[in-house]
Amino acid sequence: MVRPADVEYLRDYNDASVVAVARRAGVFDRATIASATGLTPQAVSKVIARLVAAGLVEPDGVRRHGVGKPASVYRLVPDSRYAIGAHVARRTLRMVLSDLTGRVLQTVARPLPPDFTPGRLLDELSAGVGALAGECRAGRLVGVGIGMVGPLDHAQGVVRDAHRLRHWHDVPLREMAAERLGLPVLLDKDVAAGVVGEAWLGGVDVRDAALIMVESGIGAGLWLGGGVYRGAHTNAGEFGHMVVQVDGPECVCGRRGCLEILHDRALAAGEAGTAARVLAVGVVNLLQTLDVDHVVLAGADLLPHAATYLDVVRTAVRTEVPRADWLAVEVTTSRLGTDVIAAGAAMEMLNERYGLPREPRPGERVPGPGAARPGGGPPSRA
Repeated sequence: MVRPADVEYLRDYNDASVVAVARRAGVFDRATIASATGLTPQAVSKVIARLVAAGLVEPDGVRRHGVGKPASVYRLVPDSRYAIGAHVARRTLRMVLSDLTGRVLQTVARPLPPDFTPGRLLDELSAGVGALAGECRAGRLVGVGIGMVGPLDHAQGVVRDAHRLRHWHDVPLREMAAERLGLPVLLDKDVAAGVVGEAWLGGVDVRDAALIMVESGIGAGLWLGGGVYRGAHTNAGEFGHMVVQVDGPECVCGRRGCLEILHDRALAAGEAGTAARVLAVGVVNLLQTLDVDHVVLAGADLLPHAATYLDVVRTAVRTEVPRADWLAVEVTTSRLGTDVIAAGAAMEMLNERYGLPREPRPGERVPGPGAARPGGGPPSRA
């Protein structure tokens, strides 16, 4: 027996699949959707009718394929839905408004006091959402994505002892923010949100990548096999806390000789070249472990010295990775600049409702045997 809840899940699954294909294709017809998703022509017609009624897509004329009846074509309506993304760093709160395609429409940045409390962050989030939501047409704001410094538990929406922030022990930020804002909220690690943003821009060609974030700490967002990787406890990416000097100075995490403390001390001393060299050691270690083919450098502390970091890291990759001719790696800076985390968090929120369906979390229903896995575009894997 098929339960109503299962029918509703499958309907939402198919709708999200078609929106994801439409976002990538721009202009599309029913045949494009059927080929990409595996849905029957009848199912495609029903989905498109629902999306047109919801204002997510609209007719865009006809397309003629040789002889015969021309096919109706459609396009995504970017301003039909919006999401707000927030980047919570140790010094600042940066927020963006994005449309359904992930394009950043507006940005606001607000300073945060040292060692800020959850209550103060919620005040600033509320003010930022109020400022950005006014740019949305009524009823079209999907929700708020938050990318925050870790460690944190993405699955539970809880910040777990964020480094250098005393007031963030097991704080259920997702629940608190949703109650305060009156909107759906998604909470993720800052670097995970950032690598999602970069993958959205790269499209289906991005399969294995790492985003290295240097901003009041160092972390790595991992995009493996075409999806964001968070690990068994959703806390992957503590890249800055790998030990690179066993007798080195004590780090904020309690260990000694972490990449982060060595890097930050060099940068604070004005030695950007030395700091970049420390980071490059970590990047080569990461490549030896994970074998990604794209490394993105980002963060407010790195971007002012972007040329130095790019040169040093590229040189290390070229000279220290064995068989660099075979294990080729592209090293770039973020195309989203200082918006990368906030924009990625907004894209995650859009993807939660209108993107390619992610792998289910434990205990969630999965589509029945009649549902096809859609193709095209980067999914978000919980």
